[in-house]
Amino acid sequence: MSRILAIDYGTKRVGIAVTDPLQMIATPLASVHASEAVNFVIEYTKKEETECVVIGKPVQMDNTASESEKQIKVFIQTLRRQKPDLKIERYDERFTSVMAQQTLHTMGESKRMRKDKSVIDRTSAVIILQSYLLYRNNKIKHT
Repeated sequence: MSRILAIDYGTKRVGIAVTDPLQMIATPLASVHASEAVNFVIEYTKKEETECVVIGKPVQMDNTASESEKQIKVFIQTLRRQKPDLKIERYDERFTSVMAQQTLHTMGESKRMRKDKSVIDRTSAVIILQSYLLYRNNKIKHT
């Protein structure tokens, strides 16, 4: 099987997580500057067979798109132009940053680690990916 990448896109940093080849476990992969994200994904997918890229969809509480959605759409367009065969899916990322901070706190990480934005971004990407896997697996079982 191939891997699935997940992206928590931010205007400054992008958190990236990946599954194992069996698509069972999500782990943090990297945190890169937003300007390097497309190249990172392209280089990664050259080395590792990748089924799809799941990109977080930031949605407000009233279900409207957040301000960062414009930059995410540009990122997706650029990625599609450079790698048209790569499947891209979107997944709701509401509350992932808060959940990431809580997860790091529960794990007993230091205060410095919990405030490190790159750690939070990677952890948010893991949460997006885990949630996507649960959704996808339940959807497959129930259809």
